[in-house]
Amino acid sequence: MNHLSALDCVVFFIYFIIVSAYGYWVYQSKKKKQTDTKDYFLAEGSLTWWAIGASIIASNISAEHFIGMSGSGFAMGLAIASYEWMAAATLIIVAVFFLPIYLKNKIYTMPQFLSQRYNNTVSTLMAVFWLLVYVFVNLTSIFFLGAIAIETITGIPFNTCIILLAIFSAIITLGGMKVIGYTDVIQVLVLVIGGLVTCYMALKFVSEKLDTKTVFDALPLLKTEASDHFHMIFKKGDKFYNELPGIAVLVGGLWINNLNYWGCNQYIVQRALGADLKTGRSGLIFAAFLKLLIPVIVVIPGIAAFVLYQRGYFQAEMLDAAGTVKPDHAYPVLMNLLPSGVKGMAFAALTAAIVASLAGKLNSIATIFTLDIYKKFINTNASERRLVSVGRLSVVVASIIAIIVAPALRSFDQVYQFIQEYVGFISPGVFAIFLLGFFWKRTTSRAALTAALLTIPLSIFFKFLPILSNGWMEAMPFLNRMSWVFIIIIVLMVLVTITDPKSKNNKQGLEIDSSMFKVTPAFTVASVIICGILAALYTIFW
Repeated sequence: MNHLSALDCVVFFIYFIIVSAYGYWVYQSKKKKQTDTKDYFLAEGSLTWWAIGASIIASNISAEHFIGMSGSGFAMGLAIASYEWMAAATLIIVAVFFLPIYLKNKIYTMPQFLSQRYNNTVSTLMAVFWLLVYVFVNLTSIFFLGAIAIETITGIPFNTCIILLAIFSAIITLGGMKVIGYTDVIQVLVLVIGGLVTCYMALKFVSEKLDTKTVFDALPLLKTEASDHFHMIFKKGDKFYNELPGIAVLVGGLWINNLNYWGCNQYIVQRALGADLKTGRSGLIFAAFLKLLIPVIVVIPGIAAFVLYQRGYFQAEMLDAAGTVKPDHAYPVLMNLLPSGVKGMAFAALTAAIVASLAGKLNSIATIFTLDIYKKFINTNASERRLVSVGRLSVVVASIIAIIVAPALRSFDQVYQFIQEYVGFISPGVFAIFLLGFFWKRTTSRAALTAALLTIPLSIFFKFLPILSNGWMEAMPFLNRMSWVFIIIIVLMVLVTITDPKSKNNKQGLEIDSSMFKVTPAFTVASVIICGILAALYTIFW
């Protein structure tokens, strides 16, 4: 039934009170007499490694995972987990190579890096790109999927759900990064526990409906009933090859997507930028371990829903008004089958994921707009107090814009794939600019500007460029498209740079020495364990 029982409401209310009260306590106990921008946007020096790791995951995991990735699990199976498992490996690379460069050069925002390494033109252009993507793709999709899920579970109207989510997330965001960082620890705890409970109950439903002896028999049964849903690599000609094109998930475009997201993304890197190197690295490796767990929480329930649907259960619930199967309905449908109290815990986990991610993205939107747009071009002499006020106002404005745009996403079948594809329009250019900016001192501002201006036009060109496949003209898979755009942009940047005589004496390089990349034995052991787990997973589910 599409409602919460009295017990569910009590469980959710307890979660809401704990998060709100803890957030208020953090704000009161850690606030300074005069809040400045570094304190508000970065919580400089006050986040522990476990708070950083939890906050990174809380900012990353949202309705797009619980609803969108679970929907992709229903449609295509375990292969969608590559985004999570490959992210764990990516976080190791970011911790070893990217983070020390940011900290050594006192980088606090991604546009600031571009301004310091290149010039204000490149910085401003990319700041505008980021703001557009954060507001119109990331923020909008979280509001949409979150509201859809809550509407399906509780029966509360869609528009009301969006407004309530906006209010809850704004309250946390307005407290600054300290409040976000520490409340995210609770959010992740609730998210993981509630997610695991939902996964267990989904397997229990499969066990009961398909007459297996125990819940633990349900997992191999899923593999038997939906064998095509337990492959990590799609072959050419498979239905979902365009979404995850074969070996590209291991050696191609997915690396560009992940390295850009985890290493050049304000609302992810921001958590570690206010810490020292050891604390930041520990936070990132903790986040990597948590990423290994996410597919268990969100993908397995989606596959369970698919098996049950194939066996004739909840046929009507999985359809939209037009009678079309909507994979993104899978997780909310499963939640509606949970017993009273457990459903309240699962609903709290879903809400925690949505609100934490909204808060993280809103804080980053506020950071970029305030420090890289407002302070540079609108009010260069603004006081610290004024900048914090502008940051808070931008949180409200961004929320309103996303709320207005969110209903337009109803036309998409799998919103998770929509997010990945359209963020991928700028990912190749951004990653190329950062990569050469980090490790090739000669790279010029002109080369970076070339990349910034061409990344979207090239992505659009390849999106609509038909390729011959099995005698038919088909669209290029978007991960392959990202690879081609990245290669072309790298080549162009190198050519632009080496044809510029001034590049030989480029004074805008970064401070880098090999000692920055040394890691502790504990970090090395943790990295080996993560990579070993990944190798085992891909060997088993190839």
